[in-house]
Amino acid sequence: MPTEAAPLPEGAFDGRVAFHSQLQAALDAAAREGWRELVFSDPTFANWPLGERTSIERLNAWASSGRTLLLLAGSFSVFERDHMRFVDWRRTWSHIVDCRACSGAGAPRVPSAIWSPSWQLHRIDIKRSRGVSGCDPERRRALREQIDECLRRSRPAFPATTLGL
Repeated sequence: MPTEAAPLPEGAFDGRVAFHSQLQAALDAAAREGWRELVFSDPTFANWPLGERTSIERLNAWASSGRTLLLLAGSFSVFERDHMRFVDWRRTWSHIVDCRACSGAGAPRVPSAIWSPSWQLHRIDIKRSRGVSGCDPERRRALREQIDECLRRSRPAFPATTLGL
């Protein structure tokens, strides 16, 4: 008898472990429910668990044709050092991953968030990994507006491959 999938987290969360747990729950739901679009947004992605084997397994379960993952950052500099498994995964799935950088004078602050058309997580206090998650349409809309403002001021970044001589 199959077990019922855990519902996505709703409400406030506090701490790095809770944030990581919510990210994993979101990736599980994305694969299970076939979310076509995911947005990961963070100034640096410094304390995200994207280099962990379980994150890559969940991303593999989600990834397929017709899906898109948007990564929005102020800087992607930590990826080569801290998220090597993700760098490899990104090369394999480059056709569904779009990476954009929003930085420089006058650029809006990049929110630390996960967004999908049906659920969102917003880390309001990045240092302490505190925030809120849920399905509330108003919160999702407000978060998407912040992301879209950054996208309007962004440029392509973090290429899947680096060509050289």
